[in-house]
Amino acid sequence: MMMWNRLLQSLYSPVHIARFRFHPIGKAISYVFFLSLIATLPIAIYFTMSINKMISSTHQLLKEELPPFEVVDGILTSNEQEPIELTHPNVTILFDSTGTLTTEDAERYTNAVAFLKEEFVLVANGHVQSYPYALIQAERFTNEDVYEFARTLQSLLPIVISLSFLVLYFFTCTSKFLYVTVLAFIGLIFRGTLNKRGTYRHMWSISAYAITLSTIFFTIMESLQIVVPYAVALDWFVSVTILFVSIKELPSMKEAG
Repeated sequence: MMMWNRLLQSLYSPVHIARFRFHPIGKAISYVFFLSLIATLPIAIYFTMSINKMISSTHQLLKEELPPFEVVDGILTSNEQEPIELTHPNVTILFDSTGTLTTEDAERYTNAVAFLKEEFVLVANGHVQSYPYALIQAERFTNEDVYEFARTLQSLLPIVISLSFLVLYFFTCTSKFLYVTVLAFIGLIFRGTLNKRGTYRHMWSISAYAITLSTIFFTIMESLQIVVPYAVALDWFVSVTILFVSIKELPSMKEAG
């Protein structure tokens, strides 16, 4: 409950953010983990829904419509002379053994599976991941092997989703901690410019709470599937602004004397 109170206060009150500097640093660290979890949830939910629909649809399309092929020494080969696009309500499958299509072509789709000349591309809810065939520890595999793998993957979906969530949460936490650390150094500059009191630890704690508004805003936008123009610049502008007005609430050096 205390964590939620701090979150609500950090949304509107620079005074409270400035006071949070007196909390143990462990509270600020745990708060960043908490914000990271909130930021991860919408992405994880949409990713789970997308991957579940994709695997089910891909399994069906692989069985019924994908032409025979094989991958030998990391190169996709088939009798097809031009790229193939198989469209399903939940996923689009691209197949190209000619080398015409690239990862950028797959990125145009919200949910897609692409079998390209030298790599496999997965697009889930707009998030793109590519895997060169050379990474697979097999000199040769065919469409039948891929079909069996898709069927196995469908049964292992809860494990796959759990691991994907942990990886996503890890990278979100890492980016948030780096974000707060950089903001803390900017806070030291503001502290000197404004002639305020405070150590780097204080700046780090203030920065941890200063990112609350932008984090919640972009989490809501992600939940609504709304693309925000200049998102990175807006994120930094909001956080730096809140950091600045929060540091202004600190006692000045003259007041301390």
